[in-house]
Amino acid sequence: MRLHFSPRSPWARKVMVVAHEAGLVAHIEIVETSASPVTVNHDLATQNPLGKLPCLVTEAEGALYDSRVICQYLDSRHSGHKLVPHEGPARWLALRREALADGICDASLLARYETVLRPRDRQWQDWLEGQNRKVHRALDHLSGEVESFPSLPDIGTIAIAVALGYRDFRFPEDDWRATRPKLALWYETFARRPSMQATRPPEE
Repeated sequence: MRLHFSPRSPWARKVMVVAHEAGLVAHIEIVETSASPVTVNHDLATQNPLGKLPCLVTEAEGALYDSRVICQYLDSRHSGHKLVPHEGPARWLALRREALADGICDASLLARYETVLRPRDRQWQDWLEGQNRKVHRALDHLSGEVESFPSLPDIGTIAIAVALGYRDFRFPEDDWRATRPKLALWYETFARRPSMQATRPPEE
């Protein structure tokens, strides 16, 4: 398997955390790849027409994208503790939490694009504030249910931890911990897992 990957992408990090937790890292060739919403990476676009990361190229199934599809695929390739529950309430809860965490990353990236890629005189403050409100509503919701998080990692808690790590990475001025001490404590513990330590984004 060959993974088109950026160490700064939260969705690529989620895939790599799953790969570590599933014991599959040794079976994946990592291809560090650049992607941008305003320029085309033609090599990547031949595998994923959307030109987005991550993209996993397999021998049998061809190219797989996006991160949710890749994570479920990787979880099907090992015999250990399953990160995506197969059925019942646990499955839908884990997938719902993954969707919420991915939404935090979506809103965060849109906010970053607005401030980093868009010229300053064209930036839309209401847009930025709207994205930040989404993030903080989601964090408040997670803070309210953190005590029910499972003791073993699943795709929901992996995605949550990656989203919180992305907030720290790209928005260090946002002290999300201040009013969410239980979520902060949970993240402090989860972030010490070897899979999280091995996939930390590079300092800039």
